[in-house]
Amino acid sequence: MEFFRTSPPFLLHITCQPAIVFCFLSRPLCIISPNPNLRLPPSLTLTPKLPSHSQQLWGKLTGPACRRKPREVEILMFLSAIVMMKNRRSITVDQHLGNIFMFSKVANVILFFRLDVRMGLLYLTLCIVFLMTCKPPLYLGPEYIKYFSDKTIDEELERDKRVTWIVEFFANWSNECQSFAPIYADLSLKYNCTGLNFGKVDVGRYPDVSTRYKVSTSPLTKQLPTLILFQGGKEVMRRPQIDKKGRAVSWTFSEENVIREFSLNELYQKAKKLSKQRDEGPKEPLEQQDPLAASTELPNGESKKEK
Repeated sequence: MEFFRTSPPFLLHITCQPAIVFCFLSRPLCIISPNPNLRLPPSLTLTPKLPSHSQQLWGKLTGPACRRKPREVEILMFLSAIVMMKNRRSITVDQHLGNIFMFSKVANVILFFRLDVRMGLLYLTLCIVFLMTCKPPLYLGPEYIKYFSDKTIDEELERDKRVTWIVEFFANWSNECQSFAPIYADLSLKYNCTGLNFGKVDVGRYPDVSTRYKVSTSPLTKQLPTLILFQGGKEVMRRPQIDKKGRAVSWTFSEENVIREFSLNELYQKAKKLSKQRDEGPKEPLEQQDPLAASTELPNGESKKEK
């Protein structure tokens, strides 16, 4: 209540002037983005460089603080270094942009708190609201993947042991799983055939499956997603690997890495040959005649046996 009694001009600016909202949200393109990390982009870091009306508004709010200070420059440089390190493992453009805007929001929180505690609290509240209410969309594109439950995964793996399965263990709340979803779907469209199938199981929804196949689902885990290759109904290999201490070995889930590590080209060719032989069916052996029992007729009507 003390905040509302002592700061009516600030609330009036926030509710009545769209330019201030623009200072907080920076660009409308990022507001309508389906990725929550692209919302509330680096508003404070970009606002001093916006057109004249925004600079005038910024000057009214902060006065001479609109100029870069050495401490703020250090924070921005530190942010840039973190973004470059995080983007080394990024695969898609969405991952790159997500890392940039996520750490930009962290820097904004620090800079807003340095400028004014009330502005920092307001910006932090907006970030939390967007994070809780706006979830990234699930992949709904074309795919050739069979989804398993806790009851069907074992039955399907044991049904036909001639079929090779590549199963992804994922969770919808994992950003890494969401980024890998279009890559895995594209691989299923390229390599799925009669003898090589692709499957997925949600370990966040079926915790028994995660325990059975030793896939950790903790919020800080690095085992999501996990790809396991099954041949003859048994696990042959998995990525990421687990070391002796039970920790996941760092591995990049790119299309090239999956094709190379799981030898998808070789598995696909082998599966195509097996399916072709299965369609043709076994060849009937030629009947061999017993030379002693054969009775070849001679020109005069007598056989070799009679003669």
